Amino acid sequence: MDHFAGLDVSVKETSVCIVDDTGRIAREMKVASEPEALLQVLKNPTYRFQRIGLEAGPLSQWLFSALAEAGLPAICVETRHMRAALKAQINKTDRNDARGIAQMMRAGLYRPVHVKTLRSQKLRMLLTHRKLLQSKAIAIENDLRATLRNFGLKVGVVGTVKFEARIKELVEDLPDLAMLVEPLLIVRRALREQIGILHRRLLAIVRDDDVCRRLMTIPGVGPVVALTYRATVDVPARFRNSRAVGAVFGLTPSKYQSGEVDRTGAISRCGDEMMRAMLYEAAHILLVRTTKWSWLRAWAMTIARRRGLKKAVVALARRLAVIMHRIWVDGTEFRWNREAAAA
Repeated sequence: MDHFAGLDVSVKETSVCIVDDTGRIAREMKVASEPEALLQVLKNPTYRFQRIGLEAGPLSQWLFSALAEAGLPAICVETRHMRAALKAQINKTDRNDARGIAQMMRAGLYRPVHVKTLRSQKLRMLLTHRKLLQSKAIAIENDLRATLRNFGLKVGVVGTVKFEARIKELVEDLPDLAMLVEPLLIVRRALREQIGILHRRLLAIVRDDDVCRRLMTIPGVGPVVALTYRATVDVPARFRNSRAVGAVFGLTPSKYQSGEVDRTGAISRCGDEMMRAMLYEAAHILLVRTTKWSWLRAWAMTIARRRGLKKAVVALARRLAVIMHRIWVDGTEFRWNREAAAA
């Protein structure tokens, strides 16, 4: 008899529900959210598992990898899809959620998500930590600008390198303010130093990565965008074609159709937020700051004249995602003219 399992994972404990192919509950329990505890239950020779489902979450990648390495048919399920399927339950408990996941596995009513490889997880960690430090440093700079403005001290337009010198210049004759400003300057200095360390590490990885170097032949795509795309896509073969990448990143229009109502809305924004922001940035640079002509820029400028800059940036971001995937799969570089691109 075939069996199916649902795992409702929390930080400390995981609710496990095992059902047979008729939907009858064979076993229910709670175990520690550790691979060893789960394997002790799921490796029981009494059960012949066809699918073991768990929701995508903070611990899902770690637990999924352990289950997959043990030869178990683990499936990581898309969070929004699972939440919608379990919403019909009157009482939400960990036990009921595990039951619902198990029944979803039995009926095949689930949408699997890709679990990133260990290397992509590490690259993602580098990118998120760099972004976090950047946001904290910018927050400190903005706070200093705002608080000093209350005393009539205007920082003005100043670059990152000369920012600290400008602040010290403004408070030079105000020792009480200088004493309050100094701790923030020290923290900002430490943040900027660590950002530099992470950025140099990022550049070293990109320099040694053939895929990233080829992606950077596209105008507007720099090291950060290329590495973010590398870490997010992870395995290009998981997309049935290059056009599917735009939908996964939430860059395609949403659709609502019911009866006589058929409405096309704005982009879905349901994909990876960091990747979508990077593609926006690359598209904006290509449209506004890049001066070298290319068929891609000409195509986007045509949309900008007809529909406006914002819609052109979104359309270009979606097309960049498609082109980057095709370059990755084909092992080619960006072709600047239409004739070369069509060849």
